[in-house]
Order: sequence, then structure tokens, then C-alpha cells
Amino acid sequence: MFKSITKHHLLLHLIVFIWGWSPILGKQISLQALQLVWYRIGITVIAIALYNIYIKQKFKLSTKQYIYLILTGGVIAFHWFCFYHAIKVSNVSVTLAAFATGTLFTSITEPIFYKRKVLWYEMLFGLIIIAAIAMIFKVETKYAWGIIFGVLAALTSSLFTVWNGIFVRDIESPVISLVELVGGFLFLSVYLLLNGNFTPDFFILSTNDLSFLILFAVVGTAFPFIASTNLLKKLSPFTVTLTVNLETVYGIIIAYILWKQSEQMTVEFYIATGIILSVIVLNAIFKTKLKNLKFSKK
Repeated sequence: MFKSITKHHLLLHLIVFIWGWSPILGKQISLQALQLVWYRIGITVIAIALYNIYIKQKFKLSTKQYIYLILTGGVIAFHWFCFYHAIKVSNVSVTLAAFATGTLFTSITEPIFYKRKVLWYEMLFGLIIIAAIAMIFKVETKYAWGIIFGVLAALTSSLFTVWNGIFVRDIESPVISLVELVGGFLFLSVYLLLNGNFTPDFFILSTNDLSFLILFAVVGTAFPFIASTNLLKKLSPFTVTLTVNLETVYGIIIAYILWKQSEQMTVEFYIATGIILSVIVLNAIFKTKLKNLKFSKK
């Protein structure tokens, strides 16, 4: 049992490390956020569809399940837009610091959808995270929109992570991943079509952008998306979201190594980010102690 749990956590950490490169690749690609997300989802859909064909995955879903998954796909598309738009209007460090608020949102959304009580210390930690984000706002005013879209990315991430934790009880993760991303692709395509974004220039890609997009979609999206959804059978959405915050650490370190000048932030920024990450660790400690206490009473 212990070996099984360790294996699941190691796989989750591998996924998070891969995701730590996601904002780096996003910055390397010259496309605007909507264009980047449209191509990313489109290529990922092809990769996951081929995987489903390879494993001979059967699709036995009700109309209601299809609707839920497709609508969730729309939320995922909006999440990715917010995340990469935040990077485009600020930088990797600011986006990831704001994205770390995902734990706060999951501590609220998980009790709602899993029908459990909100814990007092989760709310306390949430208030501390809000204060830390306010500190970043105060000292990094030029990145205000990056912070706003980073927080929106965190909120939408917490929503679809919790929902997928419910879906995976009855639906296989490759099916969830494919239907959701097809839904996201359709929502985004309709939006781009109605706004007249599908111009000839939209479909012109440099060799560099195309190479990074394929790498992004196959290695950085298809595999982690299926694997992380499947892990929700074994790990709670809160645990997954909590671990995903390590993406902030990995991403900021990698970005600073690659682009030291543009990623150099104020001392207050790093203090606030440190507070957010410390709260996340404390949250995990509290949860572990409470679980051990409940177990010892049985």
C-alpha cells in the first residue's frame, strides 16, 4: 500500500516538473495567447485521439456525461488562455506566483462539490494568501493584469481539477481528456470564428513555433493531462492542486536561469511568494496531522 501511494506521488511530481516547463515553452512561442492555446489544444486532441485508438478505448457515455465534459473543456480552454495571457502581459514569475492561489480556491471548491465542511485553517490560510497577493499587487503594479489573469487561471484550474475528481469515478481518464479537450477546442474555435480571428496570418507558423507547439502538446500536455486525471482516482483534488504549486518553484527557478534580467523581481515579491508557498506547506502538514489523528481514534 505504501509503495503504491509513493508511486502515485512520484508520478505526480514528475507531471508537475513537466508542467514547470509549460510557462517557459509558452514564453518561447511567439504566438498570442488565444492562437497559442488553439494550436496547443488542437495538436493535443490529435495526440490523445491516437492514444485512444492505440489502447482501443471504448466510449460509453451518457448524453449528460458528454455535456458535462464538453462544458468542462470550455473552462479548461479559458484557463489556458488566462495562464498564457498572464505570461504575455507580465512574466513567468508573476504568473506563477498568482497561480499558486489555486490551493486557496480548491480549499473552497472541493468542500462544495464533495459536500464536506470548510476547515477553519483552510480559510485562515486563504486569507494569508490573499494578503500575500495584495503585497505583490502593491509592489508590482505594472504587472497588475498578469496577476489578475494568473489568479483567474488558478480559479479555473481548481474547478476542473475538482470536477475531474468526480468524473474519474465513472469514466476512464483517456476518455475524459479527449472529450474535454475536443469541447475546449470547439468553444475556442467558435469564439475565434465569431471574432474574425481566423485570418491567413493566423495559420502561418514559424518552424520554431511549430516545433515548440508539438513538444508542448505531446510531452507537456497529452501525457500529463491523462496521467494527472487518472491520479485523481488515487489522490484527492486538494493533494493534486497542492503539489501542482511546486510548478511555481520550478518555473520561477528555470525562468530566472534563462532570463535573469526580465525575471528579476523586487525583494517584496519574493517575500510574498515565500509566504504563499509556506502556507501551502503548512496546509499539507495540518491535513496530514488531522488524518493521522482521525486514524488513531478508530
